Amino acid sequence: MRGSPLRILVVGAGIAGLAVARALRLAGFRPDVTDKAPPSELDDAGLYLPGNAARALRRLDLDGPVRPFGQVIHRQRFLDAAGLPLCEVDLDALWAGVGECRALSRSDLHRVLLSGAGGAVRHGAEVRSIDLLPATVGVTFVDGTQTEYDLVIGADGPRSSIRALAALGGPPRPAGQVVYRSIVRHGPVVDEWTALLGQRCGILVVPIGAGRLHCYADEAGTELPADPRARLRELFGEYGGPVPEVLDALDGVHVTTTDEVELGRWYRGRVLLVGDAAHATAPTLSQGAAMALEDAVVLAESLRAANSVEAALTAYESRRRPRTRWVRDRTRDRNRTRDVPPALRDPLLRGRGDRIFGEHYRLLLGPL
Repeated sequence: MRGSPLRILVVGAGIAGLAVARALRLAGFRPDVTDKAPPSELDDAGLYLPGNAARALRRLDLDGPVRPFGQVIHRQRFLDAAGLPLCEVDLDALWAGVGECRALSRSDLHRVLLSGAGGAVRHGAEVRSIDLLPATVGVTFVDGTQTEYDLVIGADGPRSSIRALAALGGPPRPAGQVVYRSIVRHGPVVDEWTALLGQRCGILVVPIGAGRLHCYADEAGTELPADPRARLRELFGEYGGPVPEVLDALDGVHVTTTDEVELGRWYRGRVLLVGDAAHATAPTLSQGAAMALEDAVVLAESLRAANSVEAALTAYESRRRPRTRWVRDRTRDRNRTRDVPPALRDPLLRGRGDRIFGEHYRLLLGPL
């Protein structure tokens, strides 16, 4: 269907939606992109992209525009709570032939994707209802306008309204983690991805260029603290390594709980879910953005190769499910290590942590 006049609507202008719009444009389609939120600057947050994300960006012809931003990450260093080494993962070796790992500002990636998608997003356009017609989808927006599309793509995150409107699933399930994120300026010098592991909690710092650090921390639970900075000091105040200086340099802290989305199917009629709307997991493996970028590449290829929308959606889901299922299962595996007492876990990681953590990405090294 390459170059066919399919009327396609992409709902959501985050990483998943803009990546899909970019991939569709490269395949000869001209999708409409809407987002219910008004145009605004994104919250300042960091993002770590493993090698498979770089490969997907290359397939989207966006690896060049991304290259000036952030910092290439060569190693992952795992430390215990005192800051003593547990193990290291050689990322250059792990992702050899796939792509380099990069940490950057989320807003920088968003701007690159927005430009690649053509820059035209209809903001403030919330979908009120959808009607699954025999060969199209009727879409009614909250302002009363109505349009028919040949394909509607829900890229609106784990709390997707399109998922609910298309009866593809209900609310996401809590993954059992409270997550803290912050950009640290004027903090310690950290050259590589560095994580300190405690029991039922951990903290990570990653350089994202221009002297900035992306700080990510999590703990088991579902209750949001009233004072996130105070809670971080309570959790990590006795940690070693770069943590004391990071805590001193913290400014604004964004805190949220994590969600999982696990669905029996990703499409109904001509409504399809992509990215976190279809398969959100906890961010433990840093695969949320990577999976969204891969989704975009495979969806465009499936639409271009198939002779019908229905055949394309079937092919897309059959290709993507094994990889997203792998990410979900390996995420749960790694999260379970939080419950292992450090006295048992740390000697194991010192002996073969590099192999254990590297194995979590094995399937993702293969082709899309």
